[in-house]
Amino acid sequence: MERLLKNKTIYGSCALALLLLAAPLTEAIAATPAASQVSGYASGAKLTLRWELQRNLFSAAGIRAQTRFILTNQDKLPLPAQGWSLYFNCMDGVESGTLPSKLILEQVAGSLFRLRPAPDFAGLAPGQTLEIAYYHPDMIIKMAKAPVGPYLVYDAVPDQGVAITDFEWLPVTRPEQLDKGNSGAKPVVTPQDTYLRNTQATLLPAAEVPPVLPTPLQLHPGSGTLVLKAQPAISAPAALGREAALARSLFPAGLAAAGGPVLKLAVGKVEGQASPEAYSLTVRADSGISIVGNSAAGVFYGLETLRDLLPLPGAAELSVREVSIVDAPRFGYRGFQLDVARNFHTKQTVFKWLDLMARYKLNKFHFHLTEDEGWRLQINGLPELTAIGAVRGHSDKPGVRLQPAYGSGPDPADPHGSGYYTRADYIEILRYAAARHIEVIPELEMPGHARAAVQAMEARYHRLKSAGDKDAAKYLLNDFDDRSVYKSPQLYNDHVLNPGLESSFTFIEQVVKEVVALHREAGVPLHTIHMGGDELPNGAWEKSPAAHATMQRLKLETTADLWDYFYDRVDTILHKHGLFTSGWEELAARKTMLNGRHKLIPNPRFTQRGFSAYVWNNTEGAEDFAYRLANAGYDIVLAPVTKMYLDMSYNPNPDEPGVNWGAYIELDSVYNFMPLDYLKEASEANRVGKDALTDYGKRRVRGLEATLFTETVRDPRRIDYLVMPRLLAVAERAWAPDPAWATEPDADKAAALRRIGWTGFVNALSQRVLPRLDLEHADIDYRIAPPGLMLDGDRVLANHLLPGITMRYTSDGSAPTATSPLVSGPIMEHGVIQVAAFDRNGRRGNVARIERP
Repeated sequence: MERLLKNKTIYGSCALALLLLAAPLTEAIAATPAASQVSGYASGAKLTLRWELQRNLFSAAGIRAQTRFILTNQDKLPLPAQGWSLYFNCMDGVESGTLPSKLILEQVAGSLFRLRPAPDFAGLAPGQTLEIAYYHPDMIIKMAKAPVGPYLVYDAVPDQGVAITDFEWLPVTRPEQLDKGNSGAKPVVTPQDTYLRNTQATLLPAAEVPPVLPTPLQLHPGSGTLVLKAQPAISAPAALGREAALARSLFPAGLAAAGGPVLKLAVGKVEGQASPEAYSLTVRADSGISIVGNSAAGVFYGLETLRDLLPLPGAAELSVREVSIVDAPRFGYRGFQLDVARNFHTKQTVFKWLDLMARYKLNKFHFHLTEDEGWRLQINGLPELTAIGAVRGHSDKPGVRLQPAYGSGPDPADPHGSGYYTRADYIEILRYAAARHIEVIPELEMPGHARAAVQAMEARYHRLKSAGDKDAAKYLLNDFDDRSVYKSPQLYNDHVLNPGLESSFTFIEQVVKEVVALHREAGVPLHTIHMGGDELPNGAWEKSPAAHATMQRLKLETTADLWDYFYDRVDTILHKHGLFTSGWEELAARKTMLNGRHKLIPNPRFTQRGFSAYVWNNTEGAEDFAYRLANAGYDIVLAPVTKMYLDMSYNPNPDEPGVNWGAYIELDSVYNFMPLDYLKEASEANRVGKDALTDYGKRRVRGLEATLFTETVRDPRRIDYLVMPRLLAVAERAWAPDPAWATEPDADKAAALRRIGWTGFVNALSQRVLPRLDLEHADIDYRIAPPGLMLDGDRVLANHLLPGITMRYTSDGSAPTATSPLVSGPIMEHGVIQVAAFDRNGRRGNVARIERP
């Protein structure tokens, strides 16, 4: 699911764990001793550290990246010859060993590495600089693979780490840094590349911009206009109280209090539409506005459409064109997944994204609550899950907290490494979502991706055993005698629940029971729990005595059979609570061998169990796996990495944030997705031997889900940047019918139709949707793409992904500001031309640069 990384080992003392288990997270953090300085030696706070990609190296033996740290001692005291370690996290790992700098580079666990002095290291005097050359085991294109979160620990105080805050990555701009050899990796995107890509769309007159996004099923414009000079008189039954409140919020407070047109809300039959989310909306100059929904959700979505039809905030006249709309979603499942486990995000951030989901008619919030690097939900009866599993930071001994990950550093008070939702928080989130007709689907990752739980339950076991508790192993998740050899994509070898232990199922039952209780207390229905299932490493369980004993008892031949046993038990637990089982695609898959290679096939055992499989992998020969699962009888949610993983970078440029293990995803990559026929985009060679959806399989596709994993996302503003505006294209594909270009068999006609559709979509974004967010001060720092630039004789041409957006330029090499000259045509100046686009509030986007001699 997330080919990226995670981390390893938890640290701390069992004595301290006793304190942590009796205290909330804030007290647990306060109990950690403050970092102190070793007398006579340099402080980590006074070291400066730079990291540089020097070049990628290509040879017959493979590809590796040559890199270096540049460490400078800015203190008046020396960094000694011995007795210290410099820790850091690094996605996808580094090559360990003794370095030419006379330091030793070694893996601590997972993505946590450290540098320590070799016996002949001489120390680092005040003012001295040390170059530390080393290698990464693969090519580096994105800075996601660069080290993060460095901190210094002295052996004399091994439980205390001091963050190196003066740490930077040096730019990746030189030709040798950008060289990708014959690897086939995509080249950097130039301003000219961007200019040519932007020519797919042109600026539309305001009257031709599509008025509603996502596109309604039927829209028939009228000829008149309803002018609103006073607040509408809202007519709604008591059962639509929340919807009536939303309706009132759509109109500015400055309108006269009375005398406005009628705005009628009702639940009733929407002719010809069976979906409970269907609605009809009519605007008439003489009779006002009427919204009828097949349910309250339909009325809610009708109001969101009305919001779209209103003029932008600040318009001279508040009026709505006459219109008749009948609308219903294409898919009943229109989802967004937010990972809060790898990096924690507050409930206020969750509320913000629930608001955005509701506005664009997304209705499923997949809440990724647990991972290797964090357990983020308070569970009654298992305080260790949050006292240990929700806290990251440095410690010298096992059992207190998880190790630093994703740059969270040594401090357990780091707000992204540490944190969880209390029961009250979670209930508040459930109710907030339900008020917006959004279903929350909690995810409990297992049997892989479970290190936080494994470590927390192991610490619980040791604590209780030392206290003489005979029930200490009740929730234990790992077999201490397991000698299985495996490594996850995130570099772990100790992060898997063991199905050979009955205590694993006791743990699952307790957690499921408590999640069910939380939903019951919130008064919010729970239909399913996403039970993980992805990326169990090859080799897991194979040398576990507990697993083998279970296999012998049940007469299971392979660990693939043990997998089936595990999910049979999990499904039974969920069914006992009236739930169906959801999980990643592997949950519905069977591991087998084909020509000596591991292969996943639809698992015939669970096709009649009502599993819902979320299919992420559409790469490397698995392009049709989603369709094969649906054809085999599984309900599926399409979440393909090459289209829906919003943690993927927009392009290969090093300064563009995000990851690239699956794809680069521009806005048009999402827009071009054809859910029921995405193999149509593949080359002829890649379609050979691939299965299309059968008519039966099409009925098993529940819908679409956009996904944001947060390995590289510590700042909530980074969520804004990566998710918006790509989430708007997800909403369009999930709600609207297939566009004309997707079903046109003639390639030339399809291309022309696609250009028309794309032009309408980006004009809607640039002229209506994004400006509305700006003017409402919705606090969404969406990505403003860099302009396209091209030399054309003696002038510079500029365009933008969002036609009509304000662009400004400079010619002296400085970055444009909100007062720089407007781009109103070709730029005629000479020099270093820099151009940027600006939103309605003057926020600048990414800058493009071109030299005109």
